[in-house]
Amino acid sequence: MRRIRFAPRPALRTVPVLRTAAVRTAPVLAAAALLTLAVAPVQAQPPGQSPATGTGQDQPSSTGVRAGHGGHGPKAPEEFVALRDVAPTIRQEIRYVTPHNFVGEPIDGYRKPLCLVTRDTAKALATAQRSLLRRGYTLKVYDCYRPQRAVEHFVRWAKDLDDQRMKAEFYPRVDKSRLFEDGYIAEKSGHSRGSTVDLTLVRLPAKPTRPYEPGEPLVDCAAPKGERFPDNSVDTGTGFDCFDTLSHTDDPRIQGKQRANRLLLKNTLEKAGFANLPEEWWHFTHKPETFPDTYFDFPVTRRSLSHPH
Repeated sequence: MRRIRFAPRPALRTVPVLRTAAVRTAPVLAAAALLTLAVAPVQAQPPGQSPATGTGQDQPSSTGVRAGHGGHGPKAPEEFVALRDVAPTIRQEIRYVTPHNFVGEPIDGYRKPLCLVTRDTAKALATAQRSLLRRGYTLKVYDCYRPQRAVEHFVRWAKDLDDQRMKAEFYPRVDKSRLFEDGYIAEKSGHSRGSTVDLTLVRLPAKPTRPYEPGEPLVDCAAPKGERFPDNSVDTGTGFDCFDTLSHTDDPRIQGKQRANRLLLKNTLEKAGFANLPEEWWHFTHKPETFPDTYFDFPVTRRSLSHPH
């Protein structure tokens, strides 16, 4: 989904953070421990297990969506892997398996809170992660491979103008009737090709986060970080999936530490072979894509993988 420009808003407030010498050493110690894991051999997780909060040959259809069938439904090509099996230290907070997203309910196709990507994408993320761990940060992914059925769920929701339960947090300044016209919702997503991820940075040691409680008061995704839904990520000026021009990576209203955090994420991932979507600071695609013209529809679960163990 692309973000289209709207009228400028006042710059966000950036809150300075004071650190003692003791606090400054904590990220280094945490990063050292994680870096040891990042370079160690990885054993695949058994099906259905995840240390995070929660994973036949395909044939092309006339729509360009590949949807072969196996014993448990559509299967992924052998080029797909679980990110945790390649880069176990990258944190995962898969939003679309929960109701904390702009739709307000779990999204079709997300059966497990699991990041699936192509193998080349996973290796590139592991490279970026090693670089960030040395600096006291870790990556955290919000979304990875996205089934076509999930995209179709977004489309159905966007057409239902009466359902605006999450507007106050995710699109407070956007009229829902304009989501297609303004490019926020589309019938296809690069995520369905397996080389695109939505992610952010977390300063180490990572603080715990709490789950979203359906019905709790919503706060504007572009509000100051201390007022938004709690997220242990660094301050980048907006929350994830914020339908606002402030989410544009180089928006000039984002300055100071917020801008520095965006650029650290962007520059690190670009060095690892990723390209950023300018309208979304969190959206990156590994180049060249393994499947540049194919949109997949297997569910997000380990059973979709050709080699799930």
